[in-house]
Amino acid sequence: MEYIHVDARGDACPIPVVKTRQAIATLPAEGGAVETLVDNEIAVQNLTKMADQKGYAVSTQQREADCWAVTLTVGASAAEAPAPLEQPAAPTGSGAVVVVSADHMGEGDERLGRTLLKAFLYALTQQDALPSAVLFYNGGAHLTCEGSDSLEDLRNLAEQGVEILTCGTCLNFYGLSEKLAVGGVTNMYDIVERQLNAARVVRP
Repeated sequence: MEYIHVDARGDACPIPVVKTRQAIATLPAEGGAVETLVDNEIAVQNLTKMADQKGYAVSTQQREADCWAVTLTVGASAAEAPAPLEQPAAPTGSGAVVVVSADHMGEGDERLGRTLLKAFLYALTQQDALPSAVLFYNGGAHLTCEGSDSLEDLRNLAEQGVEILTCGTCLNFYGLSEKLAVGGVTNMYDIVERQLNAARVVRP
């Protein structure tokens, strides 16, 4: 089995994911394994999420306080490694992706903007055709964390099959990594890919 080593320590999101995908693309048709070294848990989560989405087997080993080895096994060789987590069925909906990049909606008075965004997220839960995902980044990251007035609505969406995803780099920047209260963590590569593949992108 071919084995490729990638050192992504010190690389900002989404470089660890990009480097790993590039290494996987060089594996032979029969498959192989890519071991990527990263220096933060957000990168571990991003690589694990990518593996689950693509159907790769994945395992993680923490080697030092700030070093994790994430191994993705691809192709026929994956039978030799633990099976990847089963993914939930994609929700039936509009094919849209909603992107929230701030904690308020529109320009002008921010207090009014926060009220409007809360109303928007509630109204989203009442639609017949739901989006496939709601992506949060920059100031929008606050909405998925402890203390947010929109947590009940976001949990409602998640229960209906909508993916609630927050940028890991943004959570780190705002000191919110330990306060995420709904959904999962994503990276800029995934944010770009989802918007490009969406039937339409909605930005409140």
